Amino acid sequence: MSDHDEQVRTVAEIMRKTDIAVLTYVAREGALVSTPMGTQDFEEPGTTWFLTERSSDKVQAIEADARVNVAYSSKAGWVSLSGTARVSEDRAKLRELWDASAGAFMSGGPDDPDNVLLEIDGSTAEYWESPGKAAAVVQMAKGLLTDDQPDLGDNDTVIL
Repeated sequence: MSDHDEQVRTVAEIMRKTDIAVLTYVAREGALVSTPMGTQDFEEPGTTWFLTERSSDKVQAIEADARVNVAYSSKAGWVSLSGTARVSEDRAKLRELWDASAGAFMSGGPDDPDNVLLEIDGSTAEYWESPGKAAAVVQMAKGLLTDDQPDLGDNDTVIL
């Protein structure tokens, strides 16, 4: 397996272990806005799907400026996925991804015309793979008590 493939695998693993991601987009007024989103699916880290409502401010903002960042954080590590978003009305894909969590936050079901998909086309992913809580504590203590730099896991950027 190449280094690139291993990096993409690491990014995917961190993303899978994160329940709630944070989507950041550029509001129509130009400010950065972040909102929690449940990742519904991803086909490799480069294509990520969220469910949302067409009438939301975020969809209107993304239609004006498609640049986004999606942050993932879990015990497995941290990922910052940069790319572009587009609104999709693919009803078959929406039905495929619709689940109880979507129904808890959105009304009308997958056939409601206000319910749409956000497809994120990731171009790069910055990641930090955590060595685990116990190992991180040991490494932090080592860094505090000695002149050695703590080893807090792998960090790199991968082009998707």
